[in-house]
Amino acid sequence: MDPTLLAWLRAQLGTTADEQDLTARYTRLGRARSVAAEVLAERRAALLAEPLRMTVDGVVTVDQSQNLAGLERQLAGLADLVAPDDPAVGEASVDLVAAPLTPHRRGR
Repeated sequence: MDPTLLAWLRAQLGTTADEQDLTARYTRLGRARSVAAEVLAERRAALLAEPLRMTVDGVVTVDQSQNLAGLERQLAGLADLVAPDDPAVGEASVDLVAAPLTPHRRGR
């Protein structure tokens, strides 16, 4: 993976993100923004799988709701960021569109 892409992904996901995992995801998904979105969505799902708030009276309170809100803001903010592998303005994209072809019949 390009060092610029890796640096951008680490800026979005933190320095503890595994480089091999990010490389495998990038190979599969093809875009840095998609990799970041997938990792953040997995982190969000992991938070939702556990109770967001737990209280042991008089001992401790653990509240993960702000972490969840932060992840959701970060996911929403990905659309506004420019990734190093995003196409430049006016550059042709590689999106393909398929359309069925139907024969044209003339009326009699």
